[in-house]
Amino acid sequence: MGGVELRHLEYFLAVADTGSFTRAAKTLHVVQSGVSATVRALERELGSALFIRSPQEVTLTAAGRAFLPRARETLDAAHAAKDAVHRTQGALHGTVTVGTQTSIDLVDLPGLLAALRTRHPGVTVRLRAAMAGSAGLAEQLRDGRLDVAFLSLPGPSPADLTTRLLASAPMVVYVADSHPLAGAGRVPLARLAEFPFIDSPPGFGNRTVVDRAFAAAGVEREVSVEVADVGTAVDFIRAGLGIGFLGDFLVPDRTGLDTVGVADHELRWQLTVATAATRRPSAATEAFLDLLAERHPAPLRGALTQVRDPV
Repeated sequence: MGGVELRHLEYFLAVADTGSFTRAAKTLHVVQSGVSATVRALERELGSALFIRSPQEVTLTAAGRAFLPRARETLDAAHAAKDAVHRTQGALHGTVTVGTQTSIDLVDLPGLLAALRTRHPGVTVRLRAAMAGSAGLAEQLRDGRLDVAFLSLPGPSPADLTTRLLASAPMVVYVADSHPLAGAGRVPLARLAEFPFIDSPPGFGNRTVVDRAFAAAGVEREVSVEVADVGTAVDFIRAGLGIGFLGDFLVPDRTGLDTVGVADHELRWQLTVATAATRRPSAATEAFLDLLAERHPAPLRGALTQVRDPV
């Protein structure tokens, strides 16, 4: 590749992933002028602009989009070569970028990371919270921005992801104890659809489970409030603004609430850990997954309110 260096690729990917030279510089812990100069040098070497620059955003050109997967593959290969050397020295080094979900308290992530640091002090873990739900995390896995992600995608695992089930739990309807459905026991989806819902935005796994159930029943419902942090949904439900499907593990305090069962459908939420099937995990990523498997060797099913382990 002539004068293209790994540093050029690293800086290019940082800008592509963050959409900003400023954010890329913060991620790389360098000054912004250094990032800009390095990317310009790469563009001169390649003879093509890689980014469209505007005051509002930085986006990839057609050439940049074509270059992106090759740059990531090259950098991944370089990291794999380093891994091979470090293995012969008995020490692991590297960074694992992990996509997480807010409010899910099933995997003791702080404890897991503390144990990983003790076992492999040369491994650094970067956490990225889900801003677009499990669907967004899955896309970031596919394009290489994440190494590992905790997903709650319903149904069979996508063919391009390698997943392992960590937990599975039924979803029940929570209502305010003053709601007309309080004390109703079990009701069909059509009865639930008479009331507004509190739910996550589209793209979140729990939203997809519920949307699919209503679609299968041929019933339409209204989502009046969308909250990205599903743990806060119960506050809106308690205030009487709507009803909502939640797992019991999300509701440690049931004061002012009642639950309603679904008579004609079983809705289950599941949590998996996933990697991209098209890329071999780095040694650091494998160390993270191995430790997770030690701490969670089998899926947790049923009532999960006793488990205090955040995704």
